[in-house]
Amino acid sequence: MLILKPNCECCDRDLAPDSADARICTFECTFCADCAETRLGGACPNCGGNFTPRPIRPAALLARHPPSTERVVGQHAACAAA
Repeated sequence: MLILKPNCECCDRDLAPDSADARICTFECTFCADCAETRLGGACPNCGGNFTPRPIRPAALLARHPPSTERVVGQHAACAAA
């Protein structure tokens, strides 16, 4: 099951569980669409993989399977100016 991280790992922007702006790689590194495309050039700085829109968990399942509250912010060179 996806972790649904609450923020962009680059700019720390909030990404709600239903955000259409969240992007993930195969390791579930989470970034906003702007950072994924503009700062990172479409490649995850952690694994080198591509990004895809994060699926939206149906609201009816969020209570039983809540999103993570743990914020992750990486120390990536491309994000230093974020």
